[in-house]
Amino acid sequence: MTPIRRQYLKIKHAYPDAIVLFRLGDFYETFDQDAQTASRELEITLTSRSMGKNLRVPMAGVPAHSLDSYLARLIKKGHQVAICEQLTDAAVSKGLVERDVVRVVTPGTVLESELLDQGANNYLASVVEDGDSAGLAYVDITTGQFAATQLDQSQLVPELERIAPAEILFPRSQAHPSWTGGSDNGSAIARRITDLDPSSFNLQDAGHALLDHYGIQTLESFGCQDLPLAVRAAGAIVNFLAATQKTGKPQLAALAVYSTNNYMALDGQARRNLELFQGGRSGDKQFSLLSCLDLTKTPMGGRLLRQWLGQPLLDLERLHRRLDAVGFFFQDGFKRAAVIQSLARIADLERIMARVNGGTAAPRELKALQQGLELVPSLADQLKDPIEGTGQSLDWPDKGAAGPVGWLARSLAPLPDVTALLDQALAAEPSGAVGEGNVIREGFSSELDELKQISRDARGVIAGLEQRERERTGIKGLKVGYNQVFGYYIEVSNANKSQVPTDYVRRQTLVNAERYIVPELKDHESKVLNAREQIEQLERSLYRRVCDQVSAASGGIADRAAAVARVDVFSALAEVAVRQDFVRPALDTNGAISIEGGRHPVVEGVLDPGTYVPNDVDLANDGPQVLVITGPNMAGKSTFIRQVAIIVLMAQVGSFVPASKATIGLVDCIFTRVGLQDDLATGQSTFMVEMVETAAILNRATPRSLVVLDEIGRGTSTYDGLSIARAVVEHLHNDPRLGCKTLFATHYHELTELAASLPGVRNFSVAVAEQEGDVVFLHRIVPGGADKSYGVHVAQLAGLPQGVVSRAWEVLAGLERGPAQRSADRQPPAAQQMSLFNPAQPLVDELKSLDIPNLTPLQAINLLYQLQEKANGGGD
Repeated sequence: MTPIRRQYLKIKHAYPDAIVLFRLGDFYETFDQDAQTASRELEITLTSRSMGKNLRVPMAGVPAHSLDSYLARLIKKGHQVAICEQLTDAAVSKGLVERDVVRVVTPGTVLESELLDQGANNYLASVVEDGDSAGLAYVDITTGQFAATQLDQSQLVPELERIAPAEILFPRSQAHPSWTGGSDNGSAIARRITDLDPSSFNLQDAGHALLDHYGIQTLESFGCQDLPLAVRAAGAIVNFLAATQKTGKPQLAALAVYSTNNYMALDGQARRNLELFQGGRSGDKQFSLLSCLDLTKTPMGGRLLRQWLGQPLLDLERLHRRLDAVGFFFQDGFKRAAVIQSLARIADLERIMARVNGGTAAPRELKALQQGLELVPSLADQLKDPIEGTGQSLDWPDKGAAGPVGWLARSLAPLPDVTALLDQALAAEPSGAVGEGNVIREGFSSELDELKQISRDARGVIAGLEQRERERTGIKGLKVGYNQVFGYYIEVSNANKSQVPTDYVRRQTLVNAERYIVPELKDHESKVLNAREQIEQLERSLYRRVCDQVSAASGGIADRAAAVARVDVFSALAEVAVRQDFVRPALDTNGAISIEGGRHPVVEGVLDPGTYVPNDVDLANDGPQVLVITGPNMAGKSTFIRQVAIIVLMAQVGSFVPASKATIGLVDCIFTRVGLQDDLATGQSTFMVEMVETAAILNRATPRSLVVLDEIGRGTSTYDGLSIARAVVEHLHNDPRLGCKTLFATHYHELTELAASLPGVRNFSVAVAEQEGDVVFLHRIVPGGADKSYGVHVAQLAGLPQGVVSRAWEVLAGLERGPAQRSADRQPPAAQQMSLFNPAQPLVDELKSLDIPNLTPLQAINLLYQLQEKANGGGD
């Protein structure tokens, strides 16, 4: 076995779960099973290499300069990759070149731009459980964001759905926990789990890891000293990063310990049904609420807006602060335009700094960092002056010279030391690679400048040598050239060989020419090559020194980046509000929702201007608590109930809303049950999924919640579905634990009867106009219930064959006559006469025997339907 084979096996033993990319010269090679995996996943040639007597091992490699593209493909396929570099120079090393792993890349620890969605965070999460409680922590090493919480098990999955981590660390066990959906069913969560040794989550070790990382004495400064599960989850992340990020300690922001009780709860169903991040059945981001609101100009702002949409606030003070900031930009178009123009020139400061800290930042990224930081003070200048004479009252907490965004302006202080360093150190247009002599600005290092001058002088002599030799020899076609094998040479064609001087030394024979060297040429070649090597080493050293100095200021840069992101979001929300005629909502905790002229921002955006029909809504815990909304399909019921939820959510994000006026009592959770879907993997039918989701709402909602239900009960028979729908409405209205504000869209017109017996129920319907047999959907929500569904009309609009539509009208007409009339139509006259003498005594006896006081509403309505069926001749 060769020494290099033993070196590789030692390294592979330390990283058994990762594909080891082993640096050999200009290639990263893989061996053994890794080579077979790499060959398959990357579609590269599988070869072999001799590594000892009678030992050939499989091998597959990729060029070092193409690492990022191949790395991206491996990570996207779910592999961990250990990057093993040469730590000593092969040219000066005695014996085997020293090698070791400098970084392990996993889905949650990616730094490369090609692997990242610039508008979304790339989270590494960690989960630990204990009974009914769980600890959850998550980090984005590309931005430094680090957070942890301790929560009930029931809250874990919704929180993981909100975070959408690329990777989840979990203590290794024989089976994955139930919340993953199982390891064998291909669930998204299960596929993202990375098992760690349970000792990684030890409380004492985790606590020490946090203290050591931040260089502090106590966890009290983070507020997690009494949250052992949160500490265990966060400490496991720090230990994992220490094991995978060998070359640089990730610069993490202070650990943010939070409680899910401080934010509106949104489960995965609500996010999907309200189409916050993906719209329609296709999941196209273009038709999502995020795409409607995201006019941000920086990746940092885009990521922050996404975070806010997924985590609406319950804190009135923070919400008013956000609304004040949006109002500042809303009212002053000149400032808004100037800020947006500046923001468009600022690069992704957060992720550039992550690569600086990790030692992977390119020179052009460092230049972009400099240019971005130089623009920060101009942003601050735009925020300093208050707005006067606007005519709109804003409840600003600070009406002094700083105005409503003074707190932001103070966060945008310049960093002159960092910008001066970068300006002095970097060339105006640095090259893409360090070591070529085009990264460090002249004047920054006298030693480097001297080496460059030596190189230039030698090159100048070589360039002049060609003309001098042409004149000396009389060979007009003589050329001075260079290649990596022979260095500099003089080339003379065969036709002129007779004129070559005796002091020329032949080095290479070509088909049509000869190549020669002369002492003067080799002397200057030595100067050029020596200078080039020294320039490469010195420039790399200087560049690392500059990166280290910038990294030392990472805390201040992170603060400016966070402030820039907020300015970006506030100005973008203001721009959307101006373009789409949004208004500032009034927020309180009075438990009422009143919206005048409300609109669905996404639907309105795809319609012709002015065609969307706005609608009003009033909901209150002590007033119109449950709105039963009836009317035909395609008329706007679903759009209406979702737009109310979206307006509430936007208000609690801190955005202006699509309405002419809106007063929003903060809600603690938005629940939705919309659409038909099954779950084949777990054997659940469409109706079962519907009932499971409805049960979750009834068990979790509170009086402060907003519930949006669309067509409850339609997945089963008419009587069953109607019975369940009615019971659900009654429960939402009557249960003292609930009493939540509810929008209930339904085709069951019978539910309109509830308004007569339940004081909190109100009937509304979608207005429809019938003109000469044609139906026109007016899309207006009006008081009162509907008595028709117009389903056949919708079927006709959908393009069903005319024969099918005509037959549907015939069947519908027969059904509307009722069972008794249909039976009578089928009987001969004599039979009709005889039916008059059939005694009804059995039905009377059955009615008398009913124990009415002890019947539940659901039992009562079922019995009534059975008796009606018997009375119409349909029973025994």
